[in-house]
Amino acid sequence: MNFDNYFSKKSAIVTGGASGIGNALTETLLRNGAKQVVIADINPENLDRQISRLTELFPGQISGILTNVTKENEVSEMIDQAAAFFGGKIDLIFNNAGAGLSGEFEKLSNEDWEKGFALNFYGALYGIRHVIPYMKKQGGGQIVNTISGIAWSPMAFQSMYAATKAALCQLGLTLRYELWDDHIKVNTATPGTTATAIFTGTSAPDYAQTPMQSAARILKGVQNNDRLILGDDLDVEGARNAFNPDVDDQNAADQYFLEVARDRKRGKWRF
Repeated sequence: MNFDNYFSKKSAIVTGGASGIGNALTETLLRNGAKQVVIADINPENLDRQISRLTELFPGQISGILTNVTKENEVSEMIDQAAAFFGGKIDLIFNNAGAGLSGEFEKLSNEDWEKGFALNFYGALYGIRHVIPYMKKQGGGQIVNTISGIAWSPMAFQSMYAATKAALCQLGLTLRYELWDDHIKVNTATPGTTATAIFTGTSAPDYAQTPMQSAARILKGVQNNDRLILGDDLDVEGARNAFNPDVDDQNAADQYFLEVARDRKRGKWRF
């Protein structure tokens, strides 16, 4: 995919960058002229493996920082270290770290909910909070938050995943305009249905795309500064129909989501 040199000579942070879509974003950025990328990840084995692999391909352009994004002090320190690696300027941050949370609502405790929001919502919030001063000082930048189509197509037994990603969606869409006049672009991106570790314990559907395909579509939306970047055509359809009051038959949505819920109760993890 042609990005018209948009990422050329830019610096970027990618959280959750040692696997899946984050790793695909990192490699695609570097292959399209990014000057330097910092991967922040909580998994030391994955981080070491990917830094070693990418250093061979892009010597001097990649750095890894072990980071637990649920800890604000670690996110703040990671951003400071990344800025030092970049020579002071942070052009892009991809708040990509997160997890596909699931569980029966009645069995989820307050502690479960706090952990879910800490990872899928506050991790990105911390990244936004601590990168803004750098971007304001340098005259602009770009923040990309990874959500999920589940934000508008909520599935049974994933109430926590839907709630955390919906919250991040609205945060990003709000900040887009709050930060606009500071020349800080804010994009909210879904990855689409993508074959990653999020499907641990079950098989990805046949129509799932690869992480590299997802990354290419996300980065095209970043280049275009799209308000809402939709990672595949199913996400486009879901976003178009989810809250459309002109849809003639609301019963169709009820029927589909009810069938998914009943299948999941029977142990069939249908999407």
